[in-house]
Amino acid sequence: MATGAATTVTTGNNPLRDGRDSRVPRIAGPCSMVIFGVTGDLSRRKLLPAIYDLANRGLLPPGFALVGFARRDMSDDEFAQLVHESISSSARTPFREEVWQQLKEGLRFVQGTFEDEDGFHRLATTLKDLDRDRGTGGNIAFYLAIPPTEFPVVLDQLSSNGLAQPNPEPGQPAPWRRVVIEKPFGHDLKSAQELNALVNRVFPERTVFRIDHYLGKETVQNILALRFANQLWDPIWNANYVDHVQITMAEDIGLGGRAGYYDGIGAARDVIQNHLLQLLALTAMEEPVSFQPKQLQIEKIKVLSATKLVAPLDETTARGQYTAGWQGSEPVVGLLQEEGFDPNSKTETYAAITLAVETRRWAGVPFYLRTGKRLGRRVTEIAVVFKRAPHLPFDQTMTEELGQNALVIRVQPDEGITMRFGSKVPGSSMEVRDVNMDFSYGEAFTEDSPEAYERLILDVLLGVPSLFPVNEEVELSWRILDPALEHWAANGKPDPYEAGTWGPESADEMLARSGREWRRP
Repeated sequence: MATGAATTVTTGNNPLRDGRDSRVPRIAGPCSMVIFGVTGDLSRRKLLPAIYDLANRGLLPPGFALVGFARRDMSDDEFAQLVHESISSSARTPFREEVWQQLKEGLRFVQGTFEDEDGFHRLATTLKDLDRDRGTGGNIAFYLAIPPTEFPVVLDQLSSNGLAQPNPEPGQPAPWRRVVIEKPFGHDLKSAQELNALVNRVFPERTVFRIDHYLGKETVQNILALRFANQLWDPIWNANYVDHVQITMAEDIGLGGRAGYYDGIGAARDVIQNHLLQLLALTAMEEPVSFQPKQLQIEKIKVLSATKLVAPLDETTARGQYTAGWQGSEPVVGLLQEEGFDPNSKTETYAAITLAVETRRWAGVPFYLRTGKRLGRRVTEIAVVFKRAPHLPFDQTMTEELGQNALVIRVQPDEGITMRFGSKVPGSSMEVRDVNMDFSYGEAFTEDSPEAYERLILDVLLGVPSLFPVNEEVELSWRILDPALEHWAANGKPDPYEAGTWGPESADEMLARSGREWRRP
């Protein structure tokens, strides 16, 4: 071997490859993050605690700087107090004073409105000072934790003040600029295309990170491990063996206090267009050439390109709106009685659609997607339901309680995987019924899973876009959903369903037409 040649360890159970230990997480390089809307609910509940948790795990550089931008008039010390309160109430990891003090040294606040030219001048000056004092290398991530209606003015200000374009020093590496966008990514296909064009006028697509927090969840990422790290599933992961797939995101909470965001948006735009179609893509995609971001995106785009609504939409879609009922032992009001909602609102709080993935692997397998508020319990899951055995050498009485085999990936709240299959009941007679084999993250692993925003923020700072939908994915998702939205808009009000139940009767009828039924998690 030549002197100085790299050594590669090829032993199957050794994590070292090219001298690197794959078990050691990557640490972000020198950088700053600017959060617009830093005093809002998302920032205080999710973003600020996640940043502290990253620092506490040693994944942020010592000189990391965080700049808050909002209209409220605050000093740097008052901003630090706001950050401290957010950490105290919502951080996942224990509070450590030495970590807090290091993070606090890099906290700055800039007061201004989005139309305020002077505010962005002050922001530019603050970032330049932090670069000099903290060694951030001129690398900046801009997090737009603001409504999409505010994007145009903020993007224009970033561009006109030279903040969106790096200005490298002679002989130095070019610094990076990145922008993070929260959903909704538009209201329909046309608005999504306009939004994408607006963002890309200022930031090239490779520097745009669209946050879908579901993609940061460990159990969602485990779909890839389950499918592609195991030989067990691939032979049966196709239309020869799978009867149908159900993807569910159910919530037991109502919408009191959220009228300003939700009224006129509805369940389909809020959840199906992003979260559930991304889960479908990961479930149905082919094996990527590698797990590099570009290869993952290629396979997801292929699936979404092949996905269509099943017609007729009167029979293959359903929507509902919750009425008064009981959530557990508490009486709750219906949507039309919730504060801030129009008494004549046609906004759906439940949506279900039937999709076909028109590929050789999935031809003839319906994918049922549903989401709703004020349902029986909070749960997100992917259920792959298999066809019945073509021949059962038992009397009917022996198997009358036997259902279909299923693999259920539980995304939240009890993260894990369940396999449902038939087993003999102990006793002298041959009786077969369903049993469950269960894997639970909480029992199998001692380390807590990182919160989704931790993983996603770190990936932004590292420049790893694997878990972020690109332009084409967003537009394809709207192209899939738009016909259902247009159909519903032209066909009256959503069907009522009582709070605490599992949705309107029309959703049950939707599956019953093909002899199927929804799972009751």
